[in-house]
Amino acid sequence: SVTGFQLRPVAGLLSSRDFLAGLAFRVFHSTQYIRHHTRPNYTPEPDVCHELPGRVPLFADPAFAQFSQEIGLASLGASDDYIEKLATCYWFTVEFGVTRQNGQLKAYGAGLLSSFGELEWCLSGKPELRSFDPEKTGLQKYPITEHQPVYFVTESFESAKQEMIDFAATIPRPFGVRYDPYTQTIQLLDSKRQIQKLITNINSEIRTLIDAFNKF
Repeated sequence: SVTGFQLRPVAGLLSSRDFLAGLAFRVFHSTQYIRHHTRPNYTPEPDVCHELPGRVPLFADPAFAQFSQEIGLASLGASDDYIEKLATCYWFTVEFGVTRQNGQLKAYGAGLLSSFGELEWCLSGKPELRSFDPEKTGLQKYPITEHQPVYFVTESFESAKQEMIDFAATIPRPFGVRYDPYTQTIQLLDSKRQIQKLITNINSEIRTLIDAFNKF
């Protein structure tokens, strides 16, 4: 109700393309199973302990929700190479992201919030910390069965969102995309007439905002 994101249960892991496409529609596909009781500290696949406490609360944050959707929008129509880069950016942000808040490092990735061992490790000063840059982050290799040796730090969700928008603009595809929150659909921006109509609607909204602003 805060950001429009919805949870949709799935039986298992989706392909990177299908999973990212869901984010474009503000849909997060969540697994339904729970890790085996003999291994409570680790699961090779994301379970509800990982999804619900680690990831879902952040989708109520508008800036985080918009950042997640930007990754999804960037994936639509992208080549397999760019899908891999976007999935890697997702891994180092939504899964294992670190940010700065009031000058202090804070973990926000679901893989960190659902693992007290790696949460302690990522803030211990031992792993390498790099600034988040989608172009470079998307090329970084990573392990999936051990603590990450490298983490990428965002200055804020807002700055990370803008960096993803800028990166998406470099992805070669013959159209643009836009999410329509009224119809909850994706619009393909592939004609000048269509884009001009959208610009007219946006100008009308801007005038409304300016009129409201001038009343103060």
